[in-house]
Amino acid sequence: MALRALKFASLTAAASGIYLYGNKFLDPNDFGVVRVGRAIATTAVISYDYLTSLRSVPYGSEEYEFLKSQVHLRSAERLRELCCSNRGTFIKVGQHLGALDYLLPEEYTRTLKVLHSQAPQSTRQEIEQVIREDLGKEIKELFMSFEDTPLGAASLAQVHKAVLQDGRTVAVKIQHPKVQAQSSKDILLMEVLLLVVKQIFPDFEFMWLVEEAKKNLPLELDFLNEGRNAEKVAHMLKNFDFLKISRNLGKLYSEMIFVNGFVHCDPHPGNVLVKKCPASGKAHIILLDHGLYQVLSESFRMDYCHLWQALIKADMKRVQKYSRRLGAGDLYPLFACMLTARSWESVNRGIDQSPVSASEDMEIRSNAAAYLPQITQLLNNVPRQMLLLLKTNDLLRGIESALHTRASASSFLNMSRCCIRAVSTYQRSKSHSLYRRAQISLTEALSLWQINLHEFFLWLKGSQLGNWVIALLRRMHHFTY
Repeated sequence: MALRALKFASLTAAASGIYLYGNKFLDPNDFGVVRVGRAIATTAVISYDYLTSLRSVPYGSEEYEFLKSQVHLRSAERLRELCCSNRGTFIKVGQHLGALDYLLPEEYTRTLKVLHSQAPQSTRQEIEQVIREDLGKEIKELFMSFEDTPLGAASLAQVHKAVLQDGRTVAVKIQHPKVQAQSSKDILLMEVLLLVVKQIFPDFEFMWLVEEAKKNLPLELDFLNEGRNAEKVAHMLKNFDFLKISRNLGKLYSEMIFVNGFVHCDPHPGNVLVKKCPASGKAHIILLDHGLYQVLSESFRMDYCHLWQALIKADMKRVQKYSRRLGAGDLYPLFACMLTARSWESVNRGIDQSPVSASEDMEIRSNAAAYLPQITQLLNNVPRQMLLLLKTNDLLRGIESALHTRASASSFLNMSRCCIRAVSTYQRSKSHSLYRRAQISLTEALSLWQINLHEFFLWLKGSQLGNWVIALLRRMHHFTY
């Protein structure tokens, strides 16, 4: 059976290759036989490994789980090597896969996460060629100085420090050669290969990933669009003079998601830098790569605000209501767990009541593997806006976990503030009554005041002063009785 399946995969892949090269819209010189062959071979080897390595082992046994983990790891390493070899779009998709903690086994996410910070670099000669083709000039004509070693390299481009002819120091972002030409062909190749894999493994449902790449890659490759996004977000967040690390990263994203509906959707570790301010000595955040932003519709943003308010308050009726409005249907418990990265028990108890434990993390990963068909069904049903938000949530959680600030009480308080402000602003915009607008503003002010008061008590409880007060009250109670 396995050999027949592999032959089928090989024949289909070969036919796919013939189709790709016979398509008049594709340039085989840019695509490359080696590039296509490498992707086909990797897909075939991974498929064969899954088909043969587990067939003679009792399902669910200890040996089965051990072998399955080994196959996951081997396959993830092969996939990582393919991404690094084919570069460009393959690395971008690999980075996305590395962020799918709620969907993929840990062996995959752990192995593919290195793509966020270890993207291959273009050579000096390649950089000179790109500048010459795009701007029609040599580097020395444009810059007084240009550093050969890039400040950073990503999947689609890399950044060099340079000095303009007028003396200004700038960061020059340069697209890797042929990425623009290869991107649509890479996506077509991935689409064909995923269709082949689905024929072998019917439960394999990842076509939504290709659809997202089709939509988002052209935006990320348009540097003029990225420039406009950078200017827009700079104006939008001009009042945030801190952009400091850890808890304020969550505050920054709450502002983008709930209040403005304009969200930087690629906050992986390579795009979030921390810099110490020489004047104040404080740590500041630097957000890089403004190519991929998600614009949230007003109705989606309001439903998302209400859903998070319900999740924070553990209001299960409203969790069900707004999850259904966002396309989750009967899978709303699974949807709530994916959004919060918490167990259903923690969601019912209140996600701000206790931090994530190691056992809960293990339970979430085990359930992700067990509920893979339902998860893929859910991802196919929710609005496309939600897919990028889920990816963004996972990337932020990865950063917060590394900084040990994940799921802190203050982060939920900041989210609550932003949700209250967003809903109140929306309600005022829809009201034509001066009295009603004043009433909404008063309710908003009271709600924010309650949050501030609650935050003060949390601070007092965790401070030395708070400990003294509590000790004094206990002593007074002891003397009274």
